[in-house]
Amino acid sequence: MIHTSEFRVVLCTCGSAAEASAVARGLVEREFAACVNIVPAVRSVYRWQGAVEEADEHLLLIKTRADLLAAVEATIRELHNYEVPEVLVLEVMGGSNDYLGWLAANLQVQSSTP
Repeated sequence: MIHTSEFRVVLCTCGSAAEASAVARGLVEREFAACVNIVPAVRSVYRWQGAVEEADEHLLLIKTRADLLAAVEATIRELHNYEVPEVLVLEVMGGSNDYLGWLAANLQVQSSTP
């Protein structure tokens, strides 16, 4: 039985389309994410090193499982060029059984060891 509580959506912004694609492909190829949506042309306003900055970025919506979050974050850090990449985790509260089943089938096999 599929429980929505095991799934997460991770938000991550990237500074270029190429970097967004590289991070997305790296996560999906390693089966740490079943799907990554790349939302182009988001404008971010943020505080960095004491100054208010603005940047055009690409937003990644990464669909994964809670037990894969450490691997997702490590992969983002490996493939991302930001000093402090965004890794913001949202718990999935619901979803269609068909989609959740597809999601589960396209992620690394869950470890049975505690």
